[in-house]
Amino acid sequence: MADAVEVVPQVLAEIQGGDGLGLAAAGRLFPAHRGNGSVDPSTVFRWIVKGVKSVSGVPVKLEAVRVGGRWLTSRGAIARFVAATTATTGTNSTATIAHASAATVRKKKSLDQTLSSLKRMGA
Repeated sequence: MADAVEVVPQVLAEIQGGDGLGLAAAGRLFPAHRGNGSVDPSTVFRWIVKGVKSVSGVPVKLEAVRVGGRWLTSRGAIARFVAATTATTGTNSTATIAHASAATVRKKKSLDQTLSSLKRMGA
């Protein structure tokens, strides 16, 4: 829950700055997987709620806020989402993750501590 609180001010500031997008508009920024058209708004919603699983198994979610009964995101949030999902595929992309979520940082720190403990035990 703390992750959502940290994300809201940045996305909200981008939306208030005139860079807000509804789910249909966000979907139109991407070509369809098959054939003509664009990404369906339900896919964008899934990116917000469930995210896309990274190589490490940690889901990367599209930053968004709910205003009334409507989900809104921003071009900046989409750029961060694409960079994060591209960087986690293991390709030789020059994309970097600009903002790692606090949960991801905590999980990595915990994993590093566990590995250090195992090494000290001789494992």
